[in-house]
Amino acid sequence: MYTFRKEERLCSRKHLDLLFKNGSSFLLYPFRISYLFVDQPADVQAQVVINVPKKRYKRAVDRNLLKRRIREAYRLNKQDKLYLPLPTDRGLLLISIQFVGKEKYDFAFIEKKLIATFKRFQNLIQPNEIHQ
Repeated sequence: MYTFRKEERLCSRKHLDLLFKNGSSFLLYPFRISYLFVDQPADVQAQVVINVPKKRYKRAVDRNLLKRRIREAYRLNKQDKLYLPLPTDRGLLLISIQFVGKEKYDFAFIEKKLIATFKRFQNLIQPNEIHQ
């Protein structure tokens, strides 16, 4: 339940290209979320990729710190805030979480903002919005 397995990570080049070409996105500072539903059977409900730009954070230590905090916040809140309200008939959900913030935030702030992002995502997909 509170794991982040390999199957939940978005690694496929084909899916990444599809997500960034055809996906929808929204901005809720400090995150930019891109998402797309694909008709493909999978063991998991969603696959996610987390990005922190090298342009803004030159040191790998800083990028890795932010990615670890985002991954941990995602891991702890995905089941209750993302998976349960997610419609099961839509197929596999591809998500990209891009960090666009200008400073290194602590874990509590990142977790609070990620939960708000999940709530906004639920409001966006509740109307009949179908992607192919």
